[in-house]
Amino acid sequence: MELTPLFWLIALPLAATPLVYLGGHLARLVASGADRRGEYARIVALAVLLGCWLPFALAAQALTRGETFTLAWGQLSLRLDGVGLLLAAVSLALGTLVVLYSGPYLTGERGQEKFYAMVVAMVGVMIGLGCATDLFNLWLWFEAMAVTSYLLVAFYREQAASLEAGVKYLVQSAVGSILVLLGIGLVLANTGSVELQQVREAVVAGGALAPWTLAAGALFLIGFGVKVALVPLHTWLPDAHSQAPSGISAMLSGVVIEAGLVALLRALGPLVAVAGSAETWGILLAAFGAANMLIGNLMALRQKQVKRMLAYSSLVHMGYMLTGVAVALLAGEAAGAAGGLFHLLVHGLMKGLAFLAAGALLYVLHISLGDHHPLTIDDLAGAARRYPLPALALSIALLSLGGLPPLAGFMSKLQIFVAGIQAHNGWIAGLVIFAGLNSVLSLAYYAPVINAMYRQQPADIVAAGRPVPLAMNLSLAVLALPVVAIGFWPALTSWLTEPAGAALLAVFGG
Repeated sequence: MELTPLFWLIALPLAATPLVYLGGHLARLVASGADRRGEYARIVALAVLLGCWLPFALAAQALTRGETFTLAWGQLSLRLDGVGLLLAAVSLALGTLVVLYSGPYLTGERGQEKFYAMVVAMVGVMIGLGCATDLFNLWLWFEAMAVTSYLLVAFYREQAASLEAGVKYLVQSAVGSILVLLGIGLVLANTGSVELQQVREAVVAGGALAPWTLAAGALFLIGFGVKVALVPLHTWLPDAHSQAPSGISAMLSGVVIEAGLVALLRALGPLVAVAGSAETWGILLAAFGAANMLIGNLMALRQKQVKRMLAYSSLVHMGYMLTGVAVALLAGEAAGAAGGLFHLLVHGLMKGLAFLAAGALLYVLHISLGDHHPLTIDDLAGAARRYPLPALALSIALLSLGGLPPLAGFMSKLQIFVAGIQAHNGWIAGLVIFAGLNSVLSLAYYAPVINAMYRQQPADIVAAGRPVPLAMNLSLAVLALPVVAIGFWPALTSWLTEPAGAALLAVFGG
């Protein structure tokens, strides 16, 4: 096996996972206390993830030159394309910042070495998922991602609500995984292969839209759709996002559900290879996108807890990504695919920033004082006066999520909307208008949070809060910068989004 940048990009975090865990335990020889052991594990995890940026940079340069990387081991193979590179970028960015951020957040908690080991493992398996070239390999990486996220959602195992969220997530994801396996079995029975390219060739050779392709696609849509949080398969999401540590909430919303979308699109791609199939699946994805936008907004409007509100807003933004993919399938607009994946990147940054900023305020107002009560909008009254950087970071994230210029969220939504209008199709134009109205509606629950922080008198809980640790402030500043910069210069991401859009169209035979 050739030791290419792709090999190191996946092997480094996976091989280092036990070292991160053992580093925390071996620290007992030189230090006592959960926090000291956790700090050793955190240092190892941060070093590993920072080290992964070198093979990532080499892989990105090679992909820009038109080169590709493939890893083969027996019948299994991995191939890095634009979609895989985009997913790797979001995974590494959020993973690195979450490890940096979580040191003070987890102060006094047991099992910190497990936390950091699982974060590093999650980054590695998501990169592997983005490079899978056959259905069974894709499922294995998908399940590995699910296992790491189960353990992190239920990190606060002494709390009943956290365990309930973990069990709900586990059960629903397990049912989805079974459906995906049934879909893989159906594909294998009808094509004799699970390799994506061979499945595509078998579907094309059939010459007509076969019922089994629709059945397999439906199984994939429902099975992967649980992880993607497609309405009505989303019921695990608000509990998991709100009960997990805030760094994991950022990972779940910012990259895990997006990785599920990548898995879904990879699996559906070969089944869309015959005439008429792209339109069928495009309509279906557009319908799910519209449902996600509407239901997500209506549910978010009711929330008083900040993290639950952010969780429901993830449904809305998944709807925008699905809209971009639907435009690409229905009209063959490459800009729609690129826009959907541009929004995947931007959403990871925006939602990561929102959860980390909310988590910083949750920490100083509640967790550092010894309680795990949820952060409510009322708690944030006047927070900007005492905590200017977290308040500013949260405001930037919310305004960007709402699509206000000149922030990154406006640019990614604009690309999707423009691609839809350029399709010159009445139904697609209607979908774009519906998406635009939902973007405006989202401001009805983002604005009260900002209003509370800047326009109200400081609440007693704000006056009694602790200072924000430096690691948290640094993470927020680093993540806020690209959310603002991309809004002014969206071309900064073209080296990622354009190859990803082309790769996505290639997945669907475009």
